[in-house]
Amino acid sequence: MKNYTYILECSDKTYYTGWTNNIEKRLKNHNAGKGAKYTRARTPVKLVYLEIWETKQEAMSREAKIKQLTRKEKEQLILAYKREKNNGNS
Repeated sequence: MKNYTYILECSDKTYYTGWTNNIEKRLKNHNAGKGAKYTRARTPVKLVYLEIWETKQEAMSREAKIKQLTRKEKEQLILAYKREKNNGNS
C-alpha cells in the first residue's frame, strides 16, 4: 500500500500538511468537513503538493519535516511540484 504526504491550500490561502494511505478519500473527507479540525472551517481545500512513500513511517516523517518549513519554503516546494507536474514528470 502506498502512503502519501500532501499539502492542501485552504480557502483562506493557508496551507495544511498531512499524510494518508488513501489520498482520494482523505481529500474528499477534508472537503466534506470530516478531515482535520484545522481544515473544517477552511473548505474547500485544494491539493497542491503530493509525495508518494512506501511506508507510513516515511510519509509521517516527511509530514513532520514539511510542517517545520516556513510559508515561503512551502511555496517554493509547491511551485517546484507544479513545474514538474506540468512537464509530465509526475
